[in-house]
Amino acid sequence: MDKILVVDDDHNILKVIKMRLESQGFHVFTTFETEEALKIAENDKIDLALVDLKLNRENGIELMEDLHKINPLMPIIILTAFGTIKTAVEAMKKGAYSYLTKPFENNELLLQIRNCLEKSRLSLEVKKLRDMVKERYGSESIIGKSEKMKRVFEQAAHAAETDSTVYICGESGTGKELIARHLHVASPRKDGPFVPINCAAIPDTLIESELFGYERGAFTGASRSRKGIFLRAHKGTLFFDEISEMSLAMQAKLLRVFEEGEVFPLGGGKTSKVDVRIIAASNKDLEDAVKKGRFREDLFYRVHVIRIALPALRERKEDIPLLARHFLKKISGKMNKKIRGFSPSALQKLIRYSWPGNVRELENTIESAIAMTLQDIITEDMILQTKDLEEEEGFKPFKEAKMDFERNYLIQLIELAQGNISQAAKLAGKYRADLYELLKKHHLDPEDFRA
Repeated sequence: MDKILVVDDDHNILKVIKMRLESQGFHVFTTFETEEALKIAENDKIDLALVDLKLNRENGIELMEDLHKINPLMPIIILTAFGTIKTAVEAMKKGAYSYLTKPFENNELLLQIRNCLEKSRLSLEVKKLRDMVKERYGSESIIGKSEKMKRVFEQAAHAAETDSTVYICGESGTGKELIARHLHVASPRKDGPFVPINCAAIPDTLIESELFGYERGAFTGASRSRKGIFLRAHKGTLFFDEISEMSLAMQAKLLRVFEEGEVFPLGGGKTSKVDVRIIAASNKDLEDAVKKGRFREDLFYRVHVIRIALPALRERKEDIPLLARHFLKKISGKMNKKIRGFSPSALQKLIRYSWPGNVRELENTIESAIAMTLQDIITEDMILQTKDLEEEEGFKPFKEAKMDFERNYLIQLIELAQGNISQAAKLAGKYRADLYELLKKHHLDPEDFRA
């Protein structure tokens, strides 16, 4: 049962909201005093708070900030009179989920609460998933706060709760295996093995014995029996990377295992039942491969149950500064070099580049810069890329080029100001309100740029 805290200095409103919410199955705490509200939040796990903007000469925004000190993830909806909407919008910039203008309809109140709770649950699932991966694999986790990556994390959190086959698509270097590891660690199979196999790296003549195992004497050199990766992944997760590179003959054998749930080793022996969760990935269009006869349609439908599409790095440029700082800290620590950060022009160069090799290429570029620099800061001349920027970006229509420029400018501006909107507005010569509108237009959150 979700617990909701309601804080308002109008006793009648408290009674009405309590009655409405309890009729919908919520556990409701009500108070008109800020001190009591803070005590309730300290003693109970509150899932959501409704806070009036004006509380007996006190400020609801200050109470919201104090509640967030107790629980930073607590979603808060601000209740406001019509004349204070501007202040309520300011509250949202300081961390409120949304606001409701009095008087409000019962359906509107319930819709806001349910939407807020759903978003909060997803955020908690994503945080839990990230924490579990960090605990298991250290710093090796997916980095990103862009809207596209938030969507990926949400999909992964949902998929982890099921045992269905997952297909991860995306260009090389986008982090498909890391997402697969996220799925495994957050799933009920987390205590079982995670076994990856790169279908493009193993010759077709060897992949069958690698998958199914073999008995002693099955072929020249088979001096002892060996388990295949299906059996090694029993009760765990088997990750097929670049599954599109598997031959049609092997695809047929793989399909049989999917359908029958058992493997037969090379050279005879008895069949063995296997219980594995399958995650497949490819940097190619599997549907196109099916149309061209390079991938079996029946196998496609077996692996294409839950689809997670990873965006290219050029599609989430606001994550580049975050990733760059992450790699700088990780790699400089390994090299035992003390480097403070990047110069503004170096960050600008990183953001402008289109990264055909995606996150993997960015990491290699940062490693090269750290290895080559003799200073305590990475400058523009240390950022070396294999392709010319202008050649890579190509010529775009005016409207698209303008949008790209505007978005990249904002990313560089907020990065330079480290998320400080007042400072960013001064640098840009814009009003704060206008700058907020531009950030909203491009789905950029200043919080993501704060060091």
